[in-house]
Amino acid sequence: MTDPVAAAAGPPALPLALRRVAIDTWRENVAYLHRECAVYRAEGFQALSKVEVRANGKRILATLNVVDDEAIVGCHELGLSEDAFAQLGVQNGHPASISQAEPASSIPALHRKIAGERLDREDFRAIVRDIAEHRYSKIELTAFVVASNQGELDREEVYFLTDAMVASGSRLDWRERPVVDKHCIGGIPGNRTSMLVVPIVAAHGMLCPKTSSRAITSPAGTADTMEVLASVELPMARLAEIVREHRGCLAWGGTAHLSPADDVLISVERPLSIDSPGQMVASILSKKIAAGSTHLVLDIPVGPTAKVRSMPEAQRLRKLFEFVAGRINLALDVVITDGRQPVGKGIGPVLEARDVMRVLENDP
Repeated sequence: MTDPVAAAAGPPALPLALRRVAIDTWRENVAYLHRECAVYRAEGFQALSKVEVRANGKRILATLNVVDDEAIVGCHELGLSEDAFAQLGVQNGHPASISQAEPASSIPALHRKIAGERLDREDFRAIVRDIAEHRYSKIELTAFVVASNQGELDREEVYFLTDAMVASGSRLDWRERPVVDKHCIGGIPGNRTSMLVVPIVAAHGMLCPKTSSRAITSPAGTADTMEVLASVELPMARLAEIVREHRGCLAWGGTAHLSPADDVLISVERPLSIDSPGQMVASILSKKIAAGSTHLVLDIPVGPTAKVRSMPEAQRLRKLFEFVAGRINLALDVVITDGRQPVGKGIGPVLEARDVMRVLENDP
């Protein structure tokens, strides 16, 4: 006997053929459907809405873009941006399904933060989990970054955010102590001291798994400069292999899935040139804990164009770092340095890499 509900709904939608759309969307999953696609019309999708894509036993969340040109995506195809396509690990033409994504459960907590309210640990865990799973649109990400910057997070909230960022990703355990690291909060062009310290420390036998972010307010970050010399996008297994063999590494934390929400937030912070104290502390310390570090030396440059522009401000930031580090059992030594001018002779990834190599090779 025919089910009247199933008959009314019609036959199930045929799967769409995946198509790799060669567009770099900068850490944002984007899906593309043709306006005349039967699935697009049947599901009532809207441009920029969140959708769920399933293929090869995996699922990702993406922002939907609607196109009219069949040269980009045909009526029976589902296009994916570079990052989104790579996450599914399939070939062009692989069958895939697309559906409306469930709304992010943390949106009420986001609204409370926008209104200036204080959030608790579970609120931050919910927000960071949704960010790491790409449930937030760029607009919602920007709202969270700006709200956290304008209504500055108190020190307990910074600890909650750090804890949530660590919980959202993978965590390395080296089964030895100490595991050391050196980090600079950035903001000074040419400041590649980490690329000098890490190989020297590792050469003396100390374990130093250095993971870095991309640049936020400077022309280049440590990961950007190291990428001139070697690949920094290392899967966790390869990163662990390099560290065990050479006692150290210089890598970008995103591919190892260490504190993944941080890299999503940075994609919004960089164009806005926002790096608020609370988010800075959470970003840095969450990556150190996720990388398995037990001891950290932290460099805070102070100068008229640096992120920190006065000694009182540097001391406040130092106390915030020390408070959160104490809560997460990370031994921390903060060093306040002179940030009144650029470091080295070159600015930008290639010239900064050249400076680093000249120093390491003792070539004046």
